[in-house]
Amino acid sequence: MSKRLILGTKEYMTQIFDTDGRVHPATVIATGPMTVTQIKTEDTDGYSALQVGFGEKKAKNTPKPQQGHYKKALKAGGHADEKMFRYTRELKKDDIDPSIALGHSFSVNDLLEEGDVVVVSGTTKGKGFQGVVKRHGFHGGPRSHGQKHTERSPGSIGGGLRTRVPKGMKMAGRMGGNTVTVKNLKVLKIDTEKNLLYIGGAVPGRRGTLLEITVVK
Repeated sequence: MSKRLILGTKEYMTQIFDTDGRVHPATVIATGPMTVTQIKTEDTDGYSALQVGFGEKKAKNTPKPQQGHYKKALKAGGHADEKMFRYTRELKKDDIDPSIALGHSFSVNDLLEEGDVVVVSGTTKGKGFQGVVKRHGFHGGPRSHGQKHTERSPGSIGGGLRTRVPKGMKMAGRMGGNTVTVKNLKVLKIDTEKNLLYIGGAVPGRRGTLLEITVVK
């Protein structure tokens, strides 16, 4: 694979000391093996792509058509078919290695090395409906001159002669749950026995959030 896309789930944050004794904040990501579930070609699907499965899911919680789809890959790779895959993603044509066959599995140590620079994408925590102070950082009004109940209110939105609210006006609303990409993160450590990846810095999401990790160097 050229770009080496890795799927993982966010676990927790910790600290790692380097050889010089300096401490680095790190995010621990559980990667686990990824299995090729389908190889798409121009003749059969109209485009070239590689579909991979990641994570575990009980068969009883998986729709029957998906079970049949996954069992083909598990049988081809010689894996047990009691567990299904929780996530599936596709790799573009440029990422496909011609030697990869259906059912082939690869782990994080096959795709990453310590010191690599990666890009991590994930969904941020959902915070529900929030006011302008939390959502946009408004300072709010003073608690003086009869305004004791308007400390966290948005204030005027500049009505004037307008009969509508302009697009893009900063107001209260739903916050979080966005796809965020963090660039230039360094791989500090790889635990091959537990399939854990230690990346310097913070990444979006809560514990259990699915992350897409792309190697750039």
